Amino acid sequence: MREVLRTHSLSWAQTARLILLTFPFLFPPITKAQAANRQPLGQQVFAAESAFAQTLAARDSQAFATYVAVDAVFFGRQGTLHGRAAVVAGWHPFFEGRAAPFSWSPEMVEVLESGTLALSSGPVRDPAGRRIGTFNSIWRRDPDGHWRVVFDKGCPVCDCSRSP
Repeated sequence: MREVLRTHSLSWAQTARLILLTFPFLFPPITKAQAANRQPLGQQVFAAESAFAQTLAARDSQAFATYVAVDAVFFGRQGTLHGRAAVVAGWHPFFEGRAAPFSWSPEMVEVLESGTLALSSGPVRDPAGRRIGTFNSIWRRDPDGHWRVVFDKGCPVCDCSRSP
């Protein structure tokens, strides 16, 4: 009986080869479909980031809040803000006054093949249009289909003229 089992069983190398040869045939439609969806999803995130930035220019903190995930984490000069309520409260001073104290716009967006997370990044500008920093936001596509910011962190503009 042992001899019969040995002659009909695959070696480890044969099993690995079989898996490697059949695996691509099991999943390529999903992978290709996901990759094909990245461009339109990237356009959605670009549009969401642009609309999100417009809420500050329009002085509309209620609209701003709709782009922030309930469990968002925003990093800032005053520390880390956890949750939508804390983010909206922490950003409240930026919505005071007639003019926005800064603006931002996306330059690049990258979306995971899964279509669930995206990174957006671009310049932050003062009211005169001078670049004062760079923002980096991680967006999540929620079950309702809306993209919302889950992580946000800015950094000052690099002084590239300085040498180490």
